[in-house]
Amino acid sequence: MAQRDPDGTILLFGGRSEIGVALARRLAPGRHVVLAARRPDDLADETAALLAAGATEVHTVAFDADDTDSHPALVAALVEKHGPIEAAIVAFGILGDQSRAEADVTHALQIAHTDYLAQISVLIPLAQAFRVQRSGTIVVFSSVAGVRVRRANYVYGSTKAGLDGFASGMADSLHGTGARLLLARPGFVVGQMTKELMADGVKPAPFSVDAEAVADAVARAYRQGRTDVWIPGILRFVFIGMRLLPRAIWRRLPR
Repeated sequence: MAQRDPDGTILLFGGRSEIGVALARRLAPGRHVVLAARRPDDLADETAALLAAGATEVHTVAFDADDTDSHPALVAALVEKHGPIEAAIVAFGILGDQSRAEADVTHALQIAHTDYLAQISVLIPLAQAFRVQRSGTIVVFSSVAGVRVRRANYVYGSTKAGLDGFASGMADSLHGTGARLLLARPGFVVGQMTKELMADGVKPAPFSVDAEAVADAVARAYRQGRTDVWIPGILRFVFIGMRLLPRAIWRRLPR
């Protein structure tokens, strides 16, 4: 089990993420929190929420998810200035537009870059830092969309499939180092990211959750020292069956 530093800092990559901020609020009491996001001077609401949740200090820093060349230096600087790090929450990403991505290569590549390549460029330096530190937890948000990719959102789903596999392997590589990776697989999350879909008539999938429910489940798994969590837990068993569905049926399933 990964060690927890009682005086460690909480880092959040994706400082405006509903789920990320909700999780950070649950880990914040008695901790310094660092929010990394574009427009770091425009995080007053998130800062206030974390201070109200018990954070001792909240710092903000500029972070461009798509500027992958800047990520190693940024992680190194954050660790040097705010370490030891108790938890690094990686919670940035885009949903994108499936219909547009099927015809617009640039848009499809943007989804792949932000939701997969940019994740790797943050996770690798974080893992290196945590190995040296010999403690800490990296929280990665995959999705059930990547467990078996569906026709209705295969561009986004494929990035989650790749991220899920990458994070699973990284979790194994951290075993025995004192550090840990916690992989979260939520189902359909009702929130800002899916608001446009729902406005277009897309109905939430069965077992849908909101950001607060996801944060509750991940915080609980974090404190239990786990390395993966499905939200809600029943989806772990649902997808055992989903993997066995014939492809002719699977391709007709809605989002």
